[in-house]
Amino acid sequence: MSTIYLIPSFIDENAKETLPPYVVDAVKSCQVFFVENERTARRFLKSIWKEMVIDDYEWVLADKSTLRFPATHQAMRAAIKAEKNIGIISEAGCPGVADPGQELIDIAHALGAKVRPLVGPSSILLALMGSGMNGQKFSFHGYLPIDNGERAKTIRELEAESAKKDCSQIFMETPYRNNQLLEQLVKFCQPKTKLCIAANLTSDKESIQTKRIEQWKKEMPDLHKQPVMFVMHAEN
Repeated sequence: MSTIYLIPSFIDENAKETLPPYVVDAVKSCQVFFVENERTARRFLKSIWKEMVIDDYEWVLADKSTLRFPATHQAMRAAIKAEKNIGIISEAGCPGVADPGQELIDIAHALGAKVRPLVGPSSILLALMGSGMNGQKFSFHGYLPIDNGERAKTIRELEAESAKKDCSQIFMETPYRNNQLLEQLVKFCQPKTKLCIAANLTSDKESIQTKRIEQWKKEMPDLHKQPVMFVMHAEN
């Protein structure tokens, strides 16, 4: 039977200690790797297992542009039917979580393969853990709309839902638009709503701060080009 290993990768490349040793054992048992970026995936694997001979393995590109290609699905099915062990690697964090890899995992289940998710860093969970907000009820929304009007509407809806359901709302933005998102959050959210800004998680520049909107408004941090997770919780 084929085993599908969901291999976590570093959020920060200098934080190798965030991966448990058994990740290397899983890598050693694989014959095929489905990856978002072959160059960075190879570099990542060599960093945790220096003796790895890259050319001894099959590599299949499985990024957002290729995941729905029939050839990618066929490669997954063929590897499973050949009873090969497969590794799925995200660019950062955990495969299948805020990541396109779930389509391949769905194929694995349909064919009766064994799926093994491995422990590793998830910026979503790390931000929630560090926020001091409700960890019993929470939602992750990925990227908010780019259009300013749609984004403002979404922010208000998330805040209202948080207050109504007593839930934490987690979302993100591309690093070069972080400041614009923060500006809209302080503009459209209620003054007492709490917002956690979790930046550069697992790195030596890590910063996790939770304040009310009225406090952030007085001292706006510069988040430009920094990897950030936002966690919001509104009062009823």
